[in-house]
Amino acid sequence: MLIKTTKASDIKESEVCDEGVYYSRRKFIKQAAAGTGLLAASSLYLPTSLAMSDDPVAPAVANAKSSPVVKTKQNTLKFKKTQYGTKLKSTPYEYITGYNNFYELGTGKSDPARNAEYLKTEPWSITVEGQAEVTGKFNFEDILKRHSLQERIYRLRCVEAWSMVVPWVGFPLADLIKYFKPNSKAKYVEFQTLYNPKLLPGQNRRVLDWPYTEALRIDEAMNSLSFMAVGIYGKQILNQNGAPIRLVVPWKYGFKNIKSIVKIRFVEKLPRTSWWKSAPQEYGFYANVNPAVDHPRWTQKRERIIGTYRRRKTELFNGYSEEVASMYSGLDLKKNI
Repeated sequence: MLIKTTKASDIKESEVCDEGVYYSRRKFIKQAAAGTGLLAASSLYLPTSLAMSDDPVAPAVANAKSSPVVKTKQNTLKFKKTQYGTKLKSTPYEYITGYNNFYELGTGKSDPARNAEYLKTEPWSITVEGQAEVTGKFNFEDILKRHSLQERIYRLRCVEAWSMVVPWVGFPLADLIKYFKPNSKAKYVEFQTLYNPKLLPGQNRRVLDWPYTEALRIDEAMNSLSFMAVGIYGKQILNQNGAPIRLVVPWKYGFKNIKSIVKIRFVEKLPRTSWWKSAPQEYGFYANVNPAVDHPRWTQKRERIIGTYRRRKTELFNGYSEEVASMYSGLDLKKNI
């Protein structure tokens, strides 16, 4: 029996994406975008007007649809439904797969979908290093066989002040970590994205210090919400969304949710992650969603819901305070961004 519970993180149905809104107003938005330059080349230089603009998603999704995109295979996955996010209405598949931040495939929102064909995900392996008993190189298929897949519907909040609701398919990160048996010296878990400029053409530009690196504290990684996603909407995850496996940490800004993972390291010292190194005054290590701490170039107090004209107040920890707030007891959330 599936028990459905309501939490503060659940969005009212009136606040979630309505696919009809997008289709009925696409033409107007596309024309407006052309006149006001709503699409930016890179969120690294994203102006306040774009971060909080009415709806720059429509041109990006339209561009992705009209471009000659070579779709990767979308095999249906076997998974179990869970109670996570059962009160949420998921963002339409078209938005989730057509409006992306994945700088390795381009800095524009529609670039990852257009350039998805470059990334080859077979064969794929993950190397595990550092302070753990079980280390080495593991085939992705072998990792997948050890886990029963489940669906979790999570809110995704981008540092650019927009949000989605995504029905991920995958398995708890804690289950993966337990298999590798980190020792007492392992205070952090570091993740790396594939580095291969031929397969990820965006890496030919020095937008960031490649390969992309992110990390969590061990207790964050072991939290019940932390998730390794291999699918969306019951299908294998597409390249533009981080195939074949990515991290999902729903109480943190989206850039913490590293894509196309090829390396996991258990380390004792705090790792210097990619965006933190690039612009420490704007992107901290923790990157917890916090409406009380504005980005230097735009407010974080409100967010626009992708696919609608609606905005909502941003919640501390993206609405997941009940599950994660205790990990930051005594930590100054304004200084430790």
